[in-house]
Amino acid sequence: TPLSGLLSDTDAEVKQAAAFALGVIGDASAAPALVPALTDPAPMVRGRAAEALGLIGAKDTAAAVGALAAEYARHPSVTGRQPDDETSVPPEAEAFKLAIFALVRLGAWEPLAAAVLEGDRPLTRWWPVAYALQRINDPRALPALRQLVDGQGKYTTAFAVRGLGALKDSSAAPAIVPLLNGSRGLEVTVSAIRAAGQIGAETAVEPLGRIAADRKADPNLRLEAVTALGSLTGSGALAVVQDLITDPWPVLRIAALRSSAAIDQETFVVILASLDPDPHWTVRSALAGVLATLPADIAVDRLRAMLADEDKRVVPAVLRALVRAKVPDAGDLLLARAKDLDFSVRAVVSDLIGQVKPPGGAEALREAYKAALPDLTYSARTAALDALASYGAGDAVETLKTALGDREWAVRVRAAELLDKLDPAGDHRRAMRPVPGPAPAAYADKTLLAPDYSPHVFIETAKGTIEFELAVLDAPQTSRNFLTLARKGFFNGLAVHRVVPNFVVQDGDSRGDGTGGPGYTIRDELNERRFVRGTVGMALSWKDTGGSQFFIVHSPQPHLDAKYTVFGHVVAGMDVVDRIQQGDVIQRVRVWDGRGWQ
Repeated sequence: TPLSGLLSDTDAEVKQAAAFALGVIGDASAAPALVPALTDPAPMVRGRAAEALGLIGAKDTAAAVGALAAEYARHPSVTGRQPDDETSVPPEAEAFKLAIFALVRLGAWEPLAAAVLEGDRPLTRWWPVAYALQRINDPRALPALRQLVDGQGKYTTAFAVRGLGALKDSSAAPAIVPLLNGSRGLEVTVSAIRAAGQIGAETAVEPLGRIAADRKADPNLRLEAVTALGSLTGSGALAVVQDLITDPWPVLRIAALRSSAAIDQETFVVILASLDPDPHWTVRSALAGVLATLPADIAVDRLRAMLADEDKRVVPAVLRALVRAKVPDAGDLLLARAKDLDFSVRAVVSDLIGQVKPPGGAEALREAYKAALPDLTYSARTAALDALASYGAGDAVETLKTALGDREWAVRVRAAELLDKLDPAGDHRRAMRPVPGPAPAAYADKTLLAPDYSPHVFIETAKGTIEFELAVLDAPQTSRNFLTLARKGFFNGLAVHRVVPNFVVQDGDSRGDGTGGPGYTIRDELNERRFVRGTVGMALSWKDTGGSQFFIVHSPQPHLDAKYTVFGHVVAGMDVVDRIQQGDVIQRVRVWDGRGWQ
């Protein structure tokens, strides 16, 4: 291919870009061309080639990628790094990082261990090593992860603790529980709370209970503590979480309901009988999921009554709960709501029809796709296609081929992916082109190609202002789309619908339930920028489904690299990002474009 040929260019930056592009495209046939680039004179060309092989999933190249990682593992730019270093990384260290991340994507434990360990001892405490050792999810990493828990580096310790939790290493409780005191910072404390729940550390019940009950503590830490207590059975946990069922914060009420039911189901049923319907729709929606864990004779009648909830955003969770409860008339309930006016309800109905497969389900899904054609959003149409595909080629192919001409590119992409499995002989990638609709800006627009300024976005909240700089050169169309929405006031008044401590804050959802958007989608602009603390990315359901939902990461998240569009970075106000809770509201978004406020 033309890109493969560019790996032999005389300009190292061209070779880097070509390697990265081949990885993003993900064509396995590019692997033979990328392997020689692992020995290129330029470290970053080597690193990008390793990254590309990881993205492609070329498992047979793991030894060669491992050799690159091992070569740089003892380089002074690697061994001399401070544990939490994120930026200003020399090329040799960056190549090392890209290589070990590629080994994680390839699931290659042996080459990874050979590169970063000496026996069981990690060669460096730099956080990428801890990330790789936990992310690969191999029990052979446990001795190294235990060592990385101790010592400097909030990211290093947090990743190591996360790995011990994911591997359910119960012997790690003496190392994890002391970290609940908060002395090592939010990142470490959050990881320790989650890990304590994952490993079933009964000695954590008391400190977790103190965090959960402390109304002066960070609300997000309290939320994590309540969730973790739901995984433990200590009697001391129950009283704490029950008290929080009536907390003023809806999200904490949700966590308390879930944990109360998990700890003592019988007592929860008694409490449930005394509860009035919650005033916040998110709590009522979450309660449906909790009811699904209870015996059917307790849950089903209450769930059926909840189908009449005044807020349509509750109904999808109720339907899922009824299907989970295996009510005998589940198929009839679903078919009766297949033409609901709310697109999100119809999307969930289609998904559940695909699971239950009631008589007449396939025909209902074909009609659901047609009925959703006027929708501004794609979700009901793609849900119908996904469910229809589960019926097999005979029921699905005709509708899927029709969807290759859908007005939304995102729907065409999903239809092509499904057809590749059901009808592999067809050239569906060609049939879905050309791309419908215009880009946010003309590609020949000089202000897009060579902007005079890098606009700054100011997100105003009750907790302070977050300022980030748009990546107008690396993600020009995504940046232009965000600017257009901001100037229209799209984000003003929207609630933050998702916060995962030590991961992301996410907003831009006009419905507040994760399904809202601007009524259109934009193409991905995957670039070489990394997801480090403060990176701003475009949220996706799958490829090319960006629109208005965006997120800011609290800490390094390498698994997002080259998977989600990076279109900005926070330059002021990360302390505000750290304090944001789910439900907080964006009061206003303003833009400084170098000439004035907008």
